[in-house]
Amino acid sequence: MRVNVEVNGKQRTADDVWEGESLLYVLRERLGLPGAKNACEQGECGSCTVYLDGVPVCSCLVAAGQTEGRSVRTVEGLADGDKLDPVQAAFVAEGAVQCGFCTPGLIVAAHDLIARTPNPSDAEIREALAGNLCRCTGYEKIMDAVRTAAAAAGGGQ
Repeated sequence: MRVNVEVNGKQRTADDVWEGESLLYVLRERLGLPGAKNACEQGECGSCTVYLDGVPVCSCLVAAGQTEGRSVRTVEGLADGDKLDPVQAAFVAEGAVQCGFCTPGLIVAAHDLIARTPNPSDAEIREALAGNLCRCTGYEKIMDAVRTAAAAAGGGQ
């Protein structure tokens, strides 16, 4: 099947998509967007989180055919050209990107949180990131990055 989807503001087409293919597979393998990571393929780790029509989803659980005519925004789509989004920049500045496997999903989840809650408490940050697993950082650097991003976005803490 052919899937027509808006990805990061541009119309994209993927041909010969198998009906059981995930959005994650299409993004990475057919459209050349490797930001979302393939870790658990069960929606448990959050590494593949992207926006689908403005709502964060685990792209490994979304059938590619379900995205026909819809809008997807990946971690790559958060940046404005070469200018990183404040959340992306904060993750780099705070050293919250050790192995980098969980980073794209964490950035999308943090981006969504800050858009909804400009001045999140630590409890709100933990709740928003609860679906994202990291095995490297111990989460403190990630918490620091979200606090920094909120401050940069004008929320501060």
